[in-house]
Amino acid sequence: MPEEPTATTTTTLDGVLTRLVPTTEDDLDLLAGWFASPDFVTYWGGVPLSRDEVAEKYVGRRRPRVQSYLVLAEDVPVGYAQFWHADAPEDGTEGGIESGTEGGIDLVLQPASQGRGLGPDATRALLAHVGGELGWRRVTVDPVRENVRAVRAWEKAGFRQVPSETGEPLLEFRFPEGRRHGPRTLTTTTDHGTTTADAPS
Repeated sequence: MPEEPTATTTTTLDGVLTRLVPTTEDDLDLLAGWFASPDFVTYWGGVPLSRDEVAEKYVGRRRPRVQSYLVLAEDVPVGYAQFWHADAPEDGTEGGIESGTEGGIDLVLQPASQGRGLGPDATRALLAHVGGELGWRRVTVDPVRENVRAVRAWEKAGFRQVPSETGEPLLEFRFPEGRRHGPRTLTTTTDHGTTTADAPS
């Protein structure tokens, strides 16, 4: 019998235009180069990151609380994505993670790969996984206000704006109650757009 997926399972996620592959230590050189580029981090905190910061956050060391992925298009790395469990304790204790029903998504693409529909496609793959495999009920994203294209792209992927305590944009995606949801049950659009968002602290 195949193993039942859990919140701690690292799984390759397939979209129509993209494939999301869990990051590993072998991806550090690539990711460190990306996150050192001002263009890449314009809407991801706005400040280039050191190699040590990238190693700590984006090559899988925060699993199971944060699941990190390379976004591939035609097998070429074009961006970084992650989803994180809102109810998970910082120490990664699995009980809180497996019982959680909501969390957030963050996604950033290389500038040259934006405007091709890759962001919304990768988002739909993430939503299909967290809703269909993990049983989440609610997903949030928090793009910076100045990133108007990202806000619109999240909306194209099925998110809607909701009030936030900080006054900054907060968008949510809610799955219908009563069943888990795979790729064919998500209410989204395939219009082209880009998605970038700030990483969780």
